[in-house]
Amino acid sequence: MSRNSSAQPPSATASGDRLAVIASHLSHSCLGRPATHMAGEKEAALAAEPIDGPTIFDKIIRKEIPSQVVYEDQKVLAFRDISPQAPVHIIIIPKVKDGLSRLSKAEERHVEALGSLLYAAKVVAKQEGLDDGFRIVINDGPKGCQSVYHLDVHLLGGRQMNWPPG
Repeated sequence: MSRNSSAQPPSATASGDRLAVIASHLSHSCLGRPATHMAGEKEAALAAEPIDGPTIFDKIIRKEIPSQVVYEDQKVLAFRDISPQAPVHIIIIPKVKDGLSRLSKAEERHVEALGSLLYAAKVVAKQEGLDDGFRIVINDGPKGCQSVYHLDVHLLGGRQMNWPPG
């Protein structure tokens, strides 16, 4: 396990950077416009094509794309989201995708990986000082605003969450 306690969340201007990075790894939208012209997360998710091949997260796992890693073990990698939606916004991903592109694709063979993701979320929440609570989000499919088809858990905290969330 490793921890990067000196990493600070990026500035709010990173939102465009996140979309540009995601867009550079996605195909063109169904309207024929390049994904780099997307205005937000919803549009990026609607333009994303579900693929079983390598994703931006695979490149982050292989350290081909830099990230602010806050936790890593044999099974998962956790890093700061470059477009945080809360003071603490960490993405937690399985290191081996094994067909687990989205939660709705989970099979019984994925039970251990799913448990590892949630346990890592608990460990990272404690590490980040989120003793008063936090939220876990898993986006699934276009209507769930999933823009990268590699299962990922969002850990959000550091502020009061609202309900309903979306």
